[in-house]
Amino acid sequence: MRKSIYKMAAISVAMGAFAAATPAFAQEAEEESGPITISGGITGVTDYRFRGVTLSDKDFAIQPTITVSHESGFYVGAWASNLSENTGDDIEVDLYAGFSGGEELTYDIGATYYLYPGVSSLNYVEFTGKLGSTFGPATVGVQLSYVPSQDNTGNSDNIYYGTNGTIALPDSPISIVGSIGVEDGAFTAGNEKVDWSLGLTAAVSGFTLGASYVDTNRRSIFAFEDSKAGVVFSVNYAF
Repeated sequence: MRKSIYKMAAISVAMGAFAAATPAFAQEAEEESGPITISGGITGVTDYRFRGVTLSDKDFAIQPTITVSHESGFYVGAWASNLSENTGDDIEVDLYAGFSGGEELTYDIGATYYLYPGVSSLNYVEFTGKLGSTFGPATVGVQLSYVPSQDNTGNSDNIYYGTNGTIALPDSPISIVGSIGVEDGAFTAGNEKVDWSLGLTAAVSGFTLGASYVDTNRRSIFAFEDSKAGVVFSVNYAF
């Protein structure tokens, strides 16, 4: 079995910056861009944490990403990060695809294949469904992720469910961000694990800066380092 099978989620804290446009400009941009949109970015974090667990041995990590989306809602993409040398591999690549849409209530249904080049015994697939909505300055989302039984997970399944929220402070580039999640199954030896985070992000000169407190009530049996509470800083540039 793998010694570390968690991915980022918690705390790159990088939130994309959004720009407003007049209807005429938006229509012109849509005509020029066509049905395909390419987006991406790069994030630097002081500690790569996934669901409360550090995967970089509390060291700095660089995390690039790219997504190709179709106007129908279908998308494919890739995300990567360096890892701690203790994992037996020094890089993680996540290949993902899904379908998203909605207006007042948004949805996103997809799958992620966690790939560890050179250490195929660590690879696994996870399916995720997400719902989200906006209430005034607050955006709230929920997710349910399921890892079916696979050879690389010890022939056991795993489930993770959580919620996250963002509150934009009025007349300010600053937002409050937070999350809480519960995991149970193959990656926790059947013992529930809870993780949570609370922090701030700020849009500054085309970048998004972040700082979040991250914690979990227990370490995963696959974590190569314990997951004591800590503050994770991040900087993100998105296009």
